[in-house]
Amino acid sequence: MLTTIQQASQNFCTHQIRKECTLKDGVTQKRTLIAFIDITTIDSVKYRVYLASDEAFMQRVSLLFLEEEKSDEETLIDMTLETANLIIGSAKVIAEESNDTPYTIGTPHFEKIGTFDFDVDDAKTCMVDEDEITIAIKELHE
Repeated sequence: MLTTIQQASQNFCTHQIRKECTLKDGVTQKRTLIAFIDITTIDSVKYRVYLASDEAFMQRVSLLFLEEEKSDEETLIDMTLETANLIIGSAKVIAEESNDTPYTIGTPHFEKIGTFDFDVDDAKTCMVDEDEITIAIKELHE
């Protein structure tokens, strides 16, 4: 499942930010804006998908969508939620088109600004120049 989300985040960098990203395993060690979206597979398995980006990455997004060169914290939080929605929504379409496990997505939620310190099953970090966005996934057991 992380594969389609990884592909969607790479597509976001390439087609929206217009920069290639390089991938590395694990989570960013930077201070980040962290949001999550819960997803549910067709088999009723639930996952939490996290997106954690450093401020510089999210400022790129803010410049792209809002044409703001220096956004305030509230705007960066809004952009984090919107980016999570765009990437996970795109991953949902990729999963459906590739006959990978289809799923439904919930509403994005902002978690915090700080170090990414959540227990996850898998994580990748996309790097655009020195800016980073981590995508991570955790199966939820209710």
